[in-house]
Amino acid sequence: MSEIIIQAEVRRERGKKTQHLRNNDNVPGVYYAHGQEKINITLPELTLKPLYKTSATHVINLKLGDGSSKMCILKDIAFDPVTDRPVHFDLLGLNENEEVVIEVPVQLTGGTPQGVKDGGILQHVMHKLRVSCLPKFIPDHIEVNVATLAMNKSVHVSGIAVPNVKLVDSPKNTVVAVVPPVVEKAPEVAAAEAAIAPIEPEVIAKGKKPEEGAEGTAPAAVPAAAKPAPTKKEEKK
Repeated sequence: MSEIIIQAEVRRERGKKTQHLRNNDNVPGVYYAHGQEKINITLPELTLKPLYKTSATHVINLKLGDGSSKMCILKDIAFDPVTDRPVHFDLLGLNENEEVVIEVPVQLTGGTPQGVKDGGILQHVMHKLRVSCLPKFIPDHIEVNVATLAMNKSVHVSGIAVPNVKLVDSPKNTVVAVVPPVVEKAPEVAAAEAAIAPIEPEVIAKGKKPEEGAEGTAPAAVPAAAKPAPTKKEEKK
């Protein structure tokens, strides 16, 4: 568990009045802890950045203007949807005798997985895991060795163990996997296959021969009467 020291100022501004802090590259935040009064604070944006742009978990030694200090962790941070700059943060105070739930980054070790060497694709599904532990046992990160991970194989939360730490996420959740590549057919190949597809013959239903005069059917044609043969007298004329 690594520790980082930051200096914060207690602020009186609240609500919309905090906008001028952001305009001056400061970020409003709050410190809170079980059984303690909430403290509204502010940090320079550059001071806050190492707390969230990191691949490790840090315990924060928060120094206040009155000379007091608080041990805490970064519990939450909000960003502007347009500029992606931080607009607010929450620090959670730690009690050495109380367990805390915190997200810890996952680091893959072991180099290139065997399944990737065989042509597969590595899918890193969960980049952070939630853990519950005493503050002194908070890990910087959680390592997952993927060296022997084969094609169509995966590592689930249930397959990860960290000393003195309880994993909070569902044991069934997939952390990392190696899957076969998806081969898509070229448009011209798909069109060619469709063109040579066999055409199913039309099936003509065999039904009962319709009766003459039945509704919806044409009447049968009546043959013309044969012309009578001429008599002998008519032949002499």
